[in-house]
Amino acid sequence: MAVTGDETEAGAAPDLTNCQLHNSTSLYLGNKGGDAHTSKKNPEDDLQRRELRLMKNREAARECRRKKKEYVRCLENRVAVLENQNKTLIEELKALKDIYRHKVE
Repeated sequence: MAVTGDETEAGAAPDLTNCQLHNSTSLYLGNKGGDAHTSKKNPEDDLQRRELRLMKNREAARECRRKKKEYVRCLENRVAVLENQNKTLIEELKALKDIYRHKVE
């Protein structure tokens, strides 16, 4: 039995194409330089902008960690599939060598 890479045993990893990571849209936080008169005008506005920036940063960090976990999980699944295929190929190679030895003898 030849292994083409499409076969998996029961309980093997799901289709690995589902594990592709997609680029997320970046967050736009506004003018970083800012105008001197707007940042000094109202300290409450500065605090609100800072809180908004921190909140967006936390959300971006959370999303980054989630994507990293998904990526690692997909890599682990791929390792399991490839190890299984490697084991099958090694067994097939041993069987073919045995057949060849019996023909030579």
